[in-house]
Amino acid sequence: MAKPTEEWTDEERQLVEWLADMNEDDALPLAHRFLLEDKVDPMHVLDLCRAAMDIVGKRFEEGEYFLPELVLAGEMLDTIGAVAKPLIKAAGGGAAQTHGRVLIGTVHGDLHDIGKNIVTFMLDINGFEVKDIGVDVPVSKFIEEIQAFQPTVVGLSGFLTLAFDSMKETIAAFDAAGIRPGFKVMIGGGQIDETVRAYTGADAFGVNAVEAVGLCRDWMGVAA
Repeated sequence: MAKPTEEWTDEERQLVEWLADMNEDDALPLAHRFLLEDKVDPMHVLDLCRAAMDIVGKRFEEGEYFLPELVLAGEMLDTIGAVAKPLIKAAGGGAAQTHGRVLIGTVHGDLHDIGKNIVTFMLDINGFEVKDIGVDVPVSKFIEEIQAFQPTVVGLSGFLTLAFDSMKETIAAFDAAGIRPGFKVMIGGGQIDETVRAYTGADAFGVNAVEAVGLCRDWMGVAA
């Protein structure tokens, strides 16, 4: 299980700082050392990555960072994730049974995908059939994909606070199209909480991939 923030080592705090500062040359070797040499829990390393993305997102919203920084941050985290994910899969062994279908995407106006990618991966190895439709997904695309894929759960991802309105708009469109009774909606992202869930009209929110898997298990009646 990932460690609380107050229990991070100095090197773990350094990794978060380097990632947030776009210091790719130092951050990537340290992350790879954690994963491959020090055998740090890969889920904890991904939690450190998400902490760094919290900082990046705040800097973007305050006008300190712009789109190139978001792209670079995403590339760094994808590189770390490519090393971490096989380690998670090897430890968990994966799951062959398909419990149900989950459609997931980042709402329009938001280009973040590291959290969505981790949730997709964790659902996959826990036996769910997942369709990831990418980032900056317009409302019409969500509706089109829902009608084609027929999921039991729809996951809306969004990291920036501007995504809250996009989530609300997307869920309202599900209601307007008459398709909302057919599935549950979960939302997730860096700043999501119960207030945001109520604002958007989602059924539930998750603060990390483990919670997202738990929600899907509960809704589909899958034993833990």
